[in-house]
Amino acid sequence: MRSGNPSLRENTFDHYRGLAQHEQMTIQGTVNKTFLLLLLVFVSATFTWYRYFSGEDVSIYLIIGAIGGFLIALVTTFWKSAAPITSSLYALLEGLFIGGISAIYESEFQGITVLAVTLTFSVLFGLLLAYKFGFIQVTQNFRLGVFAATIGILLAYLINIILYFFGLSIPFLHDSGPIGILISIFIVIIAALNLVLDFDFIEQGANMGVPKYMEWYGAFGLIVTLVWLYLEILRLLAKVMSKRS
Repeated sequence: MRSGNPSLRENTFDHYRGLAQHEQMTIQGTVNKTFLLLLLVFVSATFTWYRYFSGEDVSIYLIIGAIGGFLIALVTTFWKSAAPITSSLYALLEGLFIGGISAIYESEFQGITVLAVTLTFSVLFGLLLAYKFGFIQVTQNFRLGVFAATIGILLAYLINIILYFFGLSIPFLHDSGPIGILISIFIVIIAALNLVLDFDFIEQGANMGVPKYMEWYGAFGLIVTLVWLYLEILRLLAKVMSKRS
């Protein structure tokens, strides 16, 4: 069982196989916790959003959110039993980052944030329905393909960050031309397909009867993917809008 989401790895549930648990992970429980984490993201995002439009420099919030969120994500990935606490911290920190980034884009492209949020949740619910009704089959080849593409994208971003310190960047990655837009569309598609793998991963975990705290871990994995998908949609819309202006 493999998810393209690095936080939901192939062997996450392996050591729970066959173990009887008094309180077990359920899909409904994971859904409830996902909504709670989304609420935390919204609350902290609103904070930095209004700080930005009040004229305050939100750079510190972006740095805290980005670096803090990354570190908490690593802790959660390797210490799953801490997910009931760390997943909430991750949501709050990512909210700081998302709120600031969204405000910056909104100041340049009016209405882009509402459109990006709408598209993100439309993709989420659309893929969820497609998955539940069996229109999308999660095969091993499907998992491996999405996983490989996801790792490739993450490596490209890492290389681009390193090149940034030398005044360089990967060609077309941030361009608003046709190639740059096609690259963003491809990344959005891969981010979206990770949602399908996350649905399958959580369903398998619930069927295996893993401990209750894994609901928080499953919700955390979904938030990781949703944050990524939202940011990529935001970037794609900005490229398209700048092309038209």
